[in-house]
Amino acid sequence: MGLESVGDLALHIILLKLGPKDTAVVACVNKKFRITASEECLWSKFCSEDLDLHAPLDPNGNLAPSFKAVYQMWREAFVMYPWPLVKRVKRCWDGLKSWLTVNFPEAKATLRRGASEADLHELENMLKVKLPIPTRILYRFCDGQESMDINFKGVDSNSLGIIGGYSFYGHFINVYLLPLSQVIQYTKGIMRRLTFLSRSKYILVAASSAFSKKYFFLSCANGQLYVGTSNFVPDVEMIPCVPNALISLGNGVNSAQQQDGMLLWLEEHGRRLQIGIVKLREEDNIRSINLFPAEPPLCSTAVTNGVKVHASAVFIPELANLQDDSDKYMFAYSIRMSLLPEGCIINGMTFSSCQLHWRHWTIRANNVVVSDVNAEAVIGKFPLLLPGEKEFVYQSCTSLHAAAGSVKGSFTFVPGRLADPKGSQFEVEVAEFPLQLPDYIF
Repeated sequence: MGLESVGDLALHIILLKLGPKDTAVVACVNKKFRITASEECLWSKFCSEDLDLHAPLDPNGNLAPSFKAVYQMWREAFVMYPWPLVKRVKRCWDGLKSWLTVNFPEAKATLRRGASEADLHELENMLKVKLPIPTRILYRFCDGQESMDINFKGVDSNSLGIIGGYSFYGHFINVYLLPLSQVIQYTKGIMRRLTFLSRSKYILVAASSAFSKKYFFLSCANGQLYVGTSNFVPDVEMIPCVPNALISLGNGVNSAQQQDGMLLWLEEHGRRLQIGIVKLREEDNIRSINLFPAEPPLCSTAVTNGVKVHASAVFIPELANLQDDSDKYMFAYSIRMSLLPEGCIINGMTFSSCQLHWRHWTIRANNVVVSDVNAEAVIGKFPLLLPGEKEFVYQSCTSLHAAAGSVKGSFTFVPGRLADPKGSQFEVEVAEFPLQLPDYIF
């Protein structure tokens, strides 16, 4: 039986299974096929499946006359790239933007429109590099973030980096993605001091907006993303940010299997945001993405007598010193403590408050104890916990000679207040949490 005799509904189902490319071919056969292959419901489905579009929006976000027209616009806009890779990059950016829209709209407002091919060629010509294809497509969708020097409706722009950061002892980090204009400007500035970068085809793609400096470099030669250590300026010492085994630059522009460090890094960051490993933190009315893990196994939780303690650590690459055998790796850790709404309960008695007096830490590297600390207070403070109030948070740091270790310990509290204790001291557990050099470094 010829395809011409197939009913409209059956033909519609066949075209759905064929996909957009073959549907466009079938439309050239005759008038009947052209009419069926032009139906909006068909191209709406293709736009939804390929591009997660539920309205006919072109690559610039403008409303197009039809889903068929908008699909064609998208294909023409990215005709020079493998389509499966374009769809993958769009999913990456859609996931990040969706999370930011719901959770951190002030940071979403800093994202720039996509760069043009002319913008990408200008960067390549000025820096004498050839960008990996995945990074080119990433910038086509979003040209980084607006300069952190711009004030967004009174918000401290130094906190709006979409990669986020951490703080401890005055060391404040918040990383944002550089727009192409700043990639050129900042890469040139660093090249003047470190000519090695120019010869090795590195470009600066992300950096901390704050006083403490943290730099991420993409190698246009091998596709890896690197972060500078404390020895970056004197010795250009850097650490890879994603597993080397995952990087594949394929066989040129037509390879759909390419994935460079930049794409892998942003995909993993988006995944962590979406499943809650990384969350927002608000401090002094300033919100930012906090890189301290908030979920197990990288975050531990323990409750003792109504006192809950969350604890986790993050690797601090910009303070690492790979040339120092004794203090090679630097980690910051975050401790969050609170009193449950029912209060402090000891031997069946309930108290409306408790106050920290003492801390005890045991730090291990490769299961060997390297530090055992007993001391008063935490960062010079004796936090008073009250039922249901906002948790007390503090950050500290430690260095290890090994790439893997752990911390566990306890706090000594008194029910009531130190100045007016209502009972005997009691120990609050801090469950063990890991210190480890991660596969992905942010």
